[in-house]
Amino acid sequence: MVFSRTKKKLATESQIYASAVRALMRRAHSVFEMRKYLEERAEDKADVKTVLARLRENRYLDDARYAQEFASHRAKHRRQGRFRIARELRTRGVADPHIEAALESVFAETDEAALVRVRIKRKLAQIRGPIDQRKAASLYSGLLRAGFSGDVIRAELRAARIEAAAELAEAEANAEEDLS
Repeated sequence: MVFSRTKKKLATESQIYASAVRALMRRAHSVFEMRKYLEERAEDKADVKTVLARLRENRYLDDARYAQEFASHRAKHRRQGRFRIARELRTRGVADPHIEAALESVFAETDEAALVRVRIKRKLAQIRGPIDQRKAASLYSGLLRAGFSGDVIRAELRAARIEAAAELAEAEANAEEDLS
């Protein structure tokens, strides 16, 4: 037996507003996301506009603040790059001026190359042996998907390869000293 979980449509403006506030208590939403959410739940689409205006007036919805918090969290905690964050904000309906302002402020205080270095170190800890062409290509494509620029990735991969080669040479030299 199949049960459908269709949600009851909200009839009054106060019900729609309460639903919006509950959704905002769970997590922040962009105006676009909230509009989509409310339009699915409301019987009358005209009430959605009124509720959105009220949410903006009460400062519960603000795309500029949302973009800033989203970009900050994604850069600092998830260690994602500028391009990935911008792409995700666009899919959430945030306007480009808000995205650009948020990215500028977040990446003014966050070094993108340092984020790439951290991700490379974490991956290299899992990979055994020298960084061959295949491993480097895999690292490169993973970092591109994470939203970093190709120039930064290439520079950091080059530095990681040099560092790994130096560590290998040092380990071999120490092994030879131990044998003699």
